[in-house]
Amino acid sequence: MATTRSAHTVWEGDLLEGNGVVTFDSSGAIGEQPVTWASRAQDADGKTSPEELIAAAHSSCFSMAFSNMLAKAGTPPTRLVTSADVTFQPGEGITGIHLTVEGTVPGIDGDTFASVAEEAKTGCPVSQALKAVPITLSAKLA
Repeated sequence: MATTRSAHTVWEGDLLEGNGVVTFDSSGAIGEQPVTWASRAQDADGKTSPEELIAAAHSSCFSMAFSNMLAKAGTPPTRLVTSADVTFQPGEGITGIHLTVEGTVPGIDGDTFASVAEEAKTGCPVSQALKAVPITLSAKLA
C-alpha cells in the first residue's frame, strides 16, 4: 500500500532577510521548525535547513534498509547508529552526502558488514531519490 507524507513551509520576506516555518503535517511529531537562509548557508543557530531535513530522512531510510538486509541474511543487527552529513555550497547546491554507520551485529565480520552497508546505501529509497548527488559511506562494526 502506498503512503504519502506531507509537510509545508510558510516563508515570509526575501531570501536573505526572510524566514520560514516548516510544519510536519502527516505526523505532527516534530512540530513547527524555523528555517532561514542563514541557518542554511551559515550557522544553524537553533534553526533547521533543507539539508538537515534531508540528512534526517537519509539516515533513517538507510538504517531501515540496512537493518532489513542484515535480517534477511540471517544476521539481524542489535543496534545501528547512522549519521548523514549533507554538504551545501551556496551557488552550487548540495554537493555531497556522507553516511556513517556503526553497528552491533552478532555473527558477521567487518568485510561483510561493509559490503551489505554499501548495498543498502545504493538501494535505500532516499538514496535512489538523491542519486544525482555523490553519496559516500563509512561503515564499521562496533
